[in-house]
Amino acid sequence: MPNAAYKLEMRGICKQFDQNVVLKGVDFCVRPGEIHALIGENGAGKSTLMNILGGVLPADAGEIRLDGQPVRFAAPADSLSAGVAFIHQELNLVNDLAIYENMFIGRELKKGWRLDAAEMCRRSREVFERIGLDIDPRRMVRELDASYKQIVEIARALLQNASVIIMDEPTTSLTEVEIARVFDMMRTLSAQGVSIVFISHKLKEVLTVCDCYTVLRDGQMVAHGDTRGATTEQLAYFMVGHEVSARRALEKRKFGRVVLEAKDVGCEPWFRHISFSVRAGEVLGFTGLLGDGRSELFQVLFGALGRCEGVVEVEGEPVRIPSTTRALELGIGYVPRNRKENGIVKDLSILENGSLVTLGRFRRGPLLDRAAIAGAFEKQKAGLHIKMGRASDLITSLSGGNQQKVVLAKWLTAGPKVLIFDNPTQGVDVGAKEEIYDIILRLADEGVAIVILSSEAQEIIRLCDRALVMYHGAIAGELQRSQMSETVMMHMATSGEPAAV
Repeated sequence: MPNAAYKLEMRGICKQFDQNVVLKGVDFCVRPGEIHALIGENGAGKSTLMNILGGVLPADAGEIRLDGQPVRFAAPADSLSAGVAFIHQELNLVNDLAIYENMFIGRELKKGWRLDAAEMCRRSREVFERIGLDIDPRRMVRELDASYKQIVEIARALLQNASVIIMDEPTTSLTEVEIARVFDMMRTLSAQGVSIVFISHKLKEVLTVCDCYTVLRDGQMVAHGDTRGATTEQLAYFMVGHEVSARRALEKRKFGRVVLEAKDVGCEPWFRHISFSVRAGEVLGFTGLLGDGRSELFQVLFGALGRCEGVVEVEGEPVRIPSTTRALELGIGYVPRNRKENGIVKDLSILENGSLVTLGRFRRGPLLDRAAIAGAFEKQKAGLHIKMGRASDLITSLSGGNQQKVVLAKWLTAGPKVLIFDNPTQGVDVGAKEEIYDIILRLADEGVAIVILSSEAQEIIRLCDRALVMYHGAIAGELQRSQMSETVMMHMATSGEPAAV
């Protein structure tokens, strides 16, 4: 029976792709003005459920009701017309257009045969006033930081009379200040009766901003409840079905010789006067705030961004790294932060993505030894516990965590001496995160020099033997394992000064 207290009801939703049953009679309900977290591991069915709500996919069975009335969406336009807006992780804004042009893209207002820019600006300002946003709609989108781009997406949804807004991993690329700004906006909308579905792997954020939660596991709803009194440990347990270890590996490893060393390297405008070294078997962390230059530092050292001043040595020998090919020859590997843009090739298969780095070593004259390529990948698949169908399936058929493992597989096949991880668990669930942590520590045990770049203090604390904290392109200070804490790292990252530890 429909419940008048609910804004949105999804009852008994089922979905199957070939032999793969993705949703098994899922119920998901949201009240008016509620911020409702939808959480679960990668592959649990969250995206499929929301794609059904967004009109991207049809359900095989079940029903959807809005305000108690049954609805059926054959296309995204139907969903949007009914008041359901989907704000994806990859924002759909055009940087080279003004804000008001983005607000009305595809639905431009005209006065005669000309665009009515004045009216589009006026209506944009009306929506901005509703949500307390003081911004000129004539500004170019490229001038906005990531949080304001998120808010412009929200405002565009409101302009289209959205009463249910789905936000998919909205804080992945935001700083703490930007996250707080988006959360304030969400609370403003909630107070006005707009319902929000918040999809995130960041359980602390779920408990901070959400009123209640629903957990999916293996295509089924396994838990739901009020966030008051809930803990991240409880939510993690619901997601994976067993206790998730949050302990740090305290075993003392023996470090070998220095593998990679930088001496007073710089590359304006990103970083300057950086010196560090990392030894075989050591896990070295770089942390700070977004925009501190750490990603650019290692992109330069990997030959992907440009030349730097100063001296770089690999195993004691000065080297120049003008290209990623040269970095690979020197035994340097790089797992990028943005898997979708820089880690995978969407139009290639799982096997092709897992073999890209090492194709050259499998040449037999003018041909590739495809059997050897498949055998090498099969070994990595088993070691990394990659959950997949056929190796010939597209990489996009995998969950985010398994895509990340395929990215890892291609580098592990190369046998690097140094492996750089730039936000290694971005966009993966808590279960896959722990698996990736175990892989990283196993590599260190095997003598690989590991560098971890991460804004998550707990990730640095969990993995690293030492950590360097960056501030505006420079190193603010170094912390040994026993000195690491969120408070100390945040102080250094925001002040640029070493903390008393």
